[in-house]
Amino acid sequence: MKVLLINGSPREAGCTFTALSEVAAQLNKHGIETKIFQIGKKPIGGCVACGGCYKNNGFCVFGDDDCVNECAKLMREADGIVVGSPVYYSGPNGQVTSLLDRIFFGGSAYLFNKPATAIVSCRRGGASATYDRLLKHFMKTNMPIVTSQYWNSVHGMTPDDVRKDAEGLQTMRTLANNMAWLLKCIEHSKGVVPLPEIEPWTQTNFIR
Repeated sequence: MKVLLINGSPREAGCTFTALSEVAAQLNKHGIETKIFQIGKKPIGGCVACGGCYKNNGFCVFGDDDCVNECAKLMREADGIVVGSPVYYSGPNGQVTSLLDRIFFGGSAYLFNKPATAIVSCRRGGASATYDRLLKHFMKTNMPIVTSQYWNSVHGMTPDDVRKDAEGLQTMRTLANNMAWLLKCIEHSKGVVPLPEIEPWTQTNFIR
């Protein structure tokens, strides 16, 4: 089993990475392989809703000049997903939001039933709003959301600050334990318990 952890911070070894590393280390103790994917500092354009991904096996047609399709491929190969982001003005980093929008717009069907969650890092406030925003991608994609003993956040200005956040790090480890448990339950249920049936999507709007 493999879990992909996406570092949505431009800082490769900053606070978000420190929190994700705590999750990864705990997952490794359960025998689960992990990979931390860095989105880096290059700009990631937002989704333009062109629909080209529907004709491109769910991959973005503009994904050759950034990391979107590389990350999408890794997400499809993973059994579980953790997305991490710093808090920018009570919301996720714009790069990771753009990345998720483009991956999920046309490729969400390839992610159905994969356990997923988000973690956030902030100096002081805005963690809950950021956490909630990230979870929205999973909530509409039939993905079981993995929770912890508290909302998945750590606090601090520097990685050393985060390492002193005892409750935050414990929350990360508990999250990893719950992810490992759910992945193992899913693995053991294969061939015994069928996946939920997914009806064809009935799209409506509010215009009469």
